[in-house]
Amino acid sequence: MNTRLLAILLAFAGAAATTRAQETIKIGEFASMTGEHAGFGQQSHKGTQLAIDEINAAGGVLGRKLELIMEDDQSQAGQATTVVQKLIAQNKVVALLGEVASSKSLEGAPIAQRNKIPMISPASTNAKVTETGDYIFRVCFIDPFQGTVMAKFALSKGWKKIALLTDVKQDYSVGLADSFVKYFTAHGGTIVRDQKYSSGDKEFRAQLTSIKGANPDAVFVPGYYGEVPLIGKQAKLLGLKVPMLGGDGWVDDSLLKVAGDALDGSFISAHFSMEDKNPVVQDFVRKFRARFQGDPNDMAALGYDSGLASLARAQSGRIAAAGSLFHQDLSAVLGQGWSTGGENVASREVEEVVHHHPGVLEVAVVGVPDPHWGEAVCAVVVP
Repeated sequence: MNTRLLAILLAFAGAAATTRAQETIKIGEFASMTGEHAGFGQQSHKGTQLAIDEINAAGGVLGRKLELIMEDDQSQAGQATTVVQKLIAQNKVVALLGEVASSKSLEGAPIAQRNKIPMISPASTNAKVTETGDYIFRVCFIDPFQGTVMAKFALSKGWKKIALLTDVKQDYSVGLADSFVKYFTAHGGTIVRDQKYSSGDKEFRAQLTSIKGANPDAVFVPGYYGEVPLIGKQAKLLGLKVPMLGGDGWVDDSLLKVAGDALDGSFISAHFSMEDKNPVVQDFVRKFRARFQGDPNDMAALGYDSGLASLARAQSGRIAAAGSLFHQDLSAVLGQGWSTGGENVASREVEEVVHHHPGVLEVAVVGVPDPHWGEAVCAVVVP
């Protein structure tokens, strides 16, 4: 088991040791279980629940079960604030897991920080999330890393002229676009069009017509899976035949169901691939399929990681003596090569971590479509 994960697990066990008056150890989770981003929340929650169930089946922590308390923020702006306050004030959780969407994590993080409740996001890639404070963590890469990867990939393909189509309502999209542009333009690329849209939009033909007129080599769309298929279909109708590039926000089972073949020849960056032959990854895939009768995606893998899959193993290890050490242990673990308290992900950690975890820090540039996405991983790029 990876030593970083083990140390996190020990930290949780230490927090448990200080809450013996409780029958269970309460872990809060907030996610978009309904609404436009429900695909993110439902998959992440499945991974997290799988991890918690494994921990409890193995005896829990110090002989006591973990209780995962889920709150649905309904994909609505402002709702994450409400549910995080409830989890802390009413449910008395000792830690928080969530959110996937960066904008939602940015709502919840200040509350967790103010109350000194450690919060671990499974998949919020916007760099500002962990800049909130030293109680806020993540188990995924960040947008300066992901944006650099995609810019590097575009340049490696000889695509020197890129058009942007950015969702101005999402911190994720704006941050990822900025990171892409920074690297791309610094290394000889040109942004030939910079178009905007807002989450929930259904009509993109005006922006796409403008983009087509600029004759780009490719279009970078750092958006979410709800709008991307519509963008792809409308681009195809307009005769815009260049590849589209995206980030992990494209990841959802509905993407290709809605897009059909409109996104063929496009590429995304992702945290996880079921094609990875590593036994740890394949074991996770097998367990997920057995439990949920379906395939896991990136959000499920990251949810599993954030749920601290092997926590039960920590019982025989060093146990922190006081709950206050929980935060210190997390800082010591996640602060080294992970993104925490404003520090960037260290790219040197990528190869090490990807070989040990199903979801953490892999950047796989995948062609669309593949067996789950259309074809196996065609490139793994490290900045």
